[in-house]
Amino acid sequence: MYVKKNFGLKSILIFSGGHIIWIAIWAILIALVYQFTPLKDWLVIPWLPLSVIGTAVAFYVGFKNNSAYDRLWEARKIWGAIVNGSRTWGATTKAFVSNQFSEEHHDEKELDILRKKLIYRHIGWLYALRSQLLIPTQWEHINQGKHVRKTAKKRMENFGVGLHSDDITEKHLREFLPTTEYDRLINYKNTATQIIDHQSQDLKLLREKNLIDDFRHMEMQKLLADFYTFQGQCERIKKFPLPRQYGSMSLVFVGIFIFLLPLGMVSEFAKLGEFGVWLSIPFTILVGWVYIMMELVGDYSENPFEGLGNDIPMLSLCRTIEIDLREMLGETELPDAITPINDILM
Repeated sequence: MYVKKNFGLKSILIFSGGHIIWIAIWAILIALVYQFTPLKDWLVIPWLPLSVIGTAVAFYVGFKNNSAYDRLWEARKIWGAIVNGSRTWGATTKAFVSNQFSEEHHDEKELDILRKKLIYRHIGWLYALRSQLLIPTQWEHINQGKHVRKTAKKRMENFGVGLHSDDITEKHLREFLPTTEYDRLINYKNTATQIIDHQSQDLKLLREKNLIDDFRHMEMQKLLADFYTFQGQCERIKKFPLPRQYGSMSLVFVGIFIFLLPLGMVSEFAKLGEFGVWLSIPFTILVGWVYIMMELVGDYSENPFEGLGNDIPMLSLCRTIEIDLREMLGETELPDAITPINDILM
């Protein structure tokens, strides 16, 4: 997540990559051909049909960008619900696990161990879920062609998950899961799912010992069901892409428009006089750049769990929840909150 109010000029140029270069080369080439060859009599396109194409492309790209934003915002709302549900889980665990309904008295230290186990395992679930959501799918940039893949890797290093060490998830899972569970859970295909299942089994044992009554058991089980719901919602966004007929065709339409753009610009600016042809170059670059930027904004927003700078700041949210829950347990030696690096909060 980009944390500054506005992008700087440098950030904009980095984001648009080398697109300005090829747009400029194409605009200059058309201007040179128009000015110095006899092809100018037919190397023109009337502005009216070109403007119709540009308007249609703008509407299409706008629809794609709205859809991409919806996916991004929905992902953020889901993680907001995870934050609230996690705090509720911590407070509920502290309040509900007690001797109130048990005929056998349990030492308070024993109860604290049980509460800590449930809360720590939940923190482990958070980091496991984050790790699973960062596994790249085949339609994400890191799995595309050579140039796109290389650019994505570089962006991950400078503005993405590469800003933090790669062993975060393993480190936290070892810290928050019981040793006897870690080796077993880490080998499951869906570790996060199995962690919640272990939580459910522990609630069953607490009910058998009368450390929680039926009502409290159901309420805590309902929270686990909510976490399954949140996990499923995240997985739906991760594993079902923005339909590719929208995600890929907009790039094709933008490419066609930019290809035709200087053919309409050069003839229009030629009407201004001797230097009008050359004036068409900067205006062609500007209009083409605007369209390619609209396409890139949507393209890099449609996958909110990709590990790039536009992602949901899952690591920061996990750390925030971890700090809150550990404070509920009375701990004072707490990890630092995740801070932005290169103006990116991960």
